[in-house]
Amino acid sequence: MPADPRAVLTRPAPQPDHTVAYGDHPDQVADLRSPAGTGPARPLVVVVHGGFWRAEYDRRHTGPLAAALAALGYPVAQLEYRRTGQPGGGWPGTLTDALTGVAALPGLAAEVLPDRVTRAAPILVGHSAGGHLALYVAATAPTTVAGVLALAPVADLGDAYRRDLDSGAVAALLGGGPADVPDRYAAADPRMLVPMRTRTVVVHGSEDQQVPMAMSRDFVAAAHASGSDISLVELPGHEHFGLIDPQSSAWPRILDVLRSLHDDQ
Repeated sequence: MPADPRAVLTRPAPQPDHTVAYGDHPDQVADLRSPAGTGPARPLVVVVHGGFWRAEYDRRHTGPLAAALAALGYPVAQLEYRRTGQPGGGWPGTLTDALTGVAALPGLAAEVLPDRVTRAAPILVGHSAGGHLALYVAATAPTTVAGVLALAPVADLGDAYRRDLDSGAVAALLGGGPADVPDRYAAADPRMLVPMRTRTVVVHGSEDQQVPMAMSRDFVAAAHASGSDISLVELPGHEHFGLIDPQSSAWPRILDVLRSLHDDQ
């Protein structure tokens, strides 16, 4: 594992093959990477980046992960969305962008990468706040998603608000706390949207200092009890950023889980 786990956030990656737009705003776009090698068309993998939904974090920091997946033969889209701190970000724009982008991307990718990508529902790989968005999309628009790999997701917005994760990130997203805007939490919080119909695997490291693993344990337990097809993979000794780093010792396990979701499609 790199000495600085955050190094992946600024590590250079190859440029994407294409960028497509699913809306008119400059951040309603996705970068596409064609799968290496030859073979039949495969369902898209949509990577949803984290950064606590804030404008200062964008899709570029998932470049190493996306490039590594493309090198292994997966067609990949790095979804961008409007974020807090910029016009249209927060409630409801951030969430509607996730819904709209995920629904549109298989068709857009199939047009740009003919014979490499199917129009089937994609697998979502979401990290941190992107994990929240992936779970949200799967819970509210299940027919648009074939499976979810949620990496250290912010899976309980009420709990995240009470813990004050990233100094008010949830309040910035939704415009207040659960007592202020309860309808928004009811609509956007994965913890309140179970059961989920989409097959989901949550992966979380025990040493995560950004999103506590206890949140994933509680969420998965509640989702499973409600009848969701969900499981939790705990990674002892791993922190937050290694889950999106192809150079980390967590990466082989991440790939194993992705294969179990994607190759069943």
